[in-house]
Amino acid sequence: MRPLPEVPSAAAPVDAEQAEASLVEHYPRLVRLGYLVLPPSPSRSRRVLAAHALAQRSLQAARRSGPARDTGLPLPRRPGRTAAAAGPDYASVRRRVLRGALAAGLPPRRRWWPRRAQLPPVLPLVWGLRLFPHSGGADELALEQRLSALRGPARAAFVLRGLESLADGEVRRELAAAGVADPHAALREADGVAAPYALLASPEFDPCSLQARPPDLPRRRRYARAALAAVAAAAVCGTLLGLPGGGWGRGDPAAPPYARNPAAEQALDPGALRVVPATFWRRSARTDFTAWPTRGDRTEDVRLLRRALTVWARPGGGVRTSATPRTPVGPPMGAPQLLYAGEVGASAVVLFYDGLRVVRYAEPRNADPSEGAALDFARVDGADAASAGALVVDRAAGRVRYLTAPWVRKASLRDLLAPDRAPRPLHRTPDGVTDAVAGTGPTGGCRSWDAVGLSDGTADRLVTDLGELAPARLTSGPPAEPHDVAGRSELESWARTACLLPSVRSHGVRSVNSWTYATQPLPEGGGSARWLCTRAETWRGTGSRVLAQFQAPSARPPGSRPPGAVAARSEDSPACGKRTPRALAGVLWKSRGGRWYVLAAGSEQFTSLSASGGVTGSARGRLLAVPAGAGDRARLNGRLRDGSRVGALR
Repeated sequence: MRPLPEVPSAAAPVDAEQAEASLVEHYPRLVRLGYLVLPPSPSRSRRVLAAHALAQRSLQAARRSGPARDTGLPLPRRPGRTAAAAGPDYASVRRRVLRGALAAGLPPRRRWWPRRAQLPPVLPLVWGLRLFPHSGGADELALEQRLSALRGPARAAFVLRGLESLADGEVRRELAAAGVADPHAALREADGVAAPYALLASPEFDPCSLQARPPDLPRRRRYARAALAAVAAAAVCGTLLGLPGGGWGRGDPAAPPYARNPAAEQALDPGALRVVPATFWRRSARTDFTAWPTRGDRTEDVRLLRRALTVWARPGGGVRTSATPRTPVGPPMGAPQLLYAGEVGASAVVLFYDGLRVVRYAEPRNADPSEGAALDFARVDGADAASAGALVVDRAAGRVRYLTAPWVRKASLRDLLAPDRAPRPLHRTPDGVTDAVAGTGPTGGCRSWDAVGLSDGTADRLVTDLGELAPARLTSGPPAEPHDVAGRSELESWARTACLLPSVRSHGVRSVNSWTYATQPLPEGGGSARWLCTRAETWRGTGSRVLAQFQAPSARPPGSRPPGAVAARSEDSPACGKRTPRALAGVLWKSRGGRWYVLAAGSEQFTSLSASGGVTGSARGRLLAVPAGAGDRARLNGRLRDGSRVGALR
C-alpha cells in the first residue's frame, strides 16, 4: 500500500530581522546544505557561487514576506538541537535554500526559458579566479560520486538526515514543503548510500573555506580578442547603417545587394535563359556545349526554372551540394544557357551551362521541399566534340543516366572487363537521355566496368562515369597522338586497367589515356610482360595523376585476368603527357622457379638503365632485369638520348 502524501506542517510566521540574524549565525551551514544538494553538473567553482547565491537570496525572500505576527507559541524542539537551529526563522531560511537547490536540477519550463535557480548568479561574482573547496580523501571522493548519481530529492533527503540530523518524518515534511512530489521515494533512494553522515562535515564539502586558482588564461585571452573584434564589427556596421542611402552615400563603388543588382536579376530570370534551337548545332562554328540544343519536357516550367536558378544563386541548408575540385560554386555570371529541363526517373532535373561550368539541379518530381534538392557543379571549360559528348543527367541507386550530345547518332554499352564481348545497344529517348546503366563505385569488388560508346558517324568514343557530371573519355596510344580505344590489343589492355580507375574518381578528370610504352621478355622463360603508363588529365589543367603499371602474362582468358600491378604513381606531374612523353618504372618480380628479380622498363627515349641501392646492375637499352632477394629495394636511373639522367616515376 502506497503511503499517503506528506502534508507540510504549518510553519510559524517568520520575522525578517530574526531570519537575517539566523542567516548570519548559520551562514556556513546553509551554504554547505545548498552546495551538497545542487546538481553536480556545473563545475565546483560554479557550485560554490551558486550555493552562496541561494543562501543570500533566501534572506531577500524572507524580507519580502514581511514582519511576523507574534503568536506567543514557540515551536517544538528536537532533543540535542539548539533553539536557534530548531526555530522557525532558521527552518524558513533552510527551506528556501533547499527549494532553490532542488529547482536548479529541474528541467526548464520552456526549451528557451530556464528557471531562475538555473541561471548564473548575479551576486556573488568573481572575476579572474576559480574558487573551490579543499580536497578531501578517498572516502569524501566516493561519497561525492554516490551523491552525483542520485536524483535531487534523494540527495536532499540524505543531506537533511546527515547534516541536519532530521528524523525521516521531518525529512518528508521538509521535502514536501520544498515541492518534492514523492518524499517517500526520495528517502528510499537515499537509503542506498552506504556512507557515514560525518563525512558531510568534511572540508571537501565546505564552500566557505576555499582555495583559489587562476582560470584558463589562454582561453580568456582568446575570448577577450573575440569580444573586441565583435565590438569593433558592431561599431562599423552601426556606422554604415547610419549613413544616408544605406551605405557610403552617393558614388558608392560597391554593387547593390544581389536581389537589386541588374545582372544578378537577369541571372535569376527564367525568361532571360539562353535557349538554343534544336538544329543550331548543325551550323554552329563550335562543336561543344554551346551548340547543345535546349531539351526536355519541362523547359516551359517557369516555376521549376526559377527554383533551380534561385538555389544555384543562394543554396540553403537543405541542399546537397557537390563540385569537382577547384570548381567555383558561386552564382551564375549572367543568364546561363539552358541545356535540359525535364523529368528523369524520380526527379525533376535542370542542366545549365555558363561557359565555365555545367550545373545540375535536381528535386523530387512533386517539388516537396522536405525531401531537399541536389546541386552539382562540374568544370568543363575548353570542351570540344570529343569531350562534350555526354553529361550525367541522373544518378540514383547506383545507376546512371546520360544526356548525349545532339551529334551522337548511336550509343552502346561495353563492359571493359569483357573485351571479347560485343557492345550492346543503349536505348535513348528522343531527347537523348539513355536508359539507366550501372554506375562505377569508388570501392568494392571490380567484376564489371561499364563504358558508354558514343558514335557520331566519324569516330567511336568510349566514356565512363567517374562520379562527376562529365564522364571521362578513354583513349590509348602515345601521349603525342592519343586515339580512341580500338582493336583487340587495346581493349585487352584496358580490361586490366579499368579496375585502377577508382584511384582517379571524383578528381575532375577529363580524359584517361593508357599507353603501352614497353614490352619486356621475362627471365627464365616467363613470357612477355607489358609496361603501361596511365595518365588522367583534369579539366582544370592541374592535378593530373599518373600510374605506371606492370601487366604480367596470365594464362586466364581475357576478361578474367588480374589488374595490372601499380609500379609507380605521381600527381601533378608532366610524365606520360605531351610535354614529357616518357616513363620509367620498376617492380620486384618473382619467377615461377621462386627466384626474385628487379625488372625495369623505360620508354623509347632511354638508351640505358641502372639500379643502385639494395640491388645493383645496369643494361644498355631500355629494359633491365637484375637478380634480387625478397624485400630488396632499388633506386632506378636512366640515361636519355641527349645524355641527361632521369629517375623513375614517383
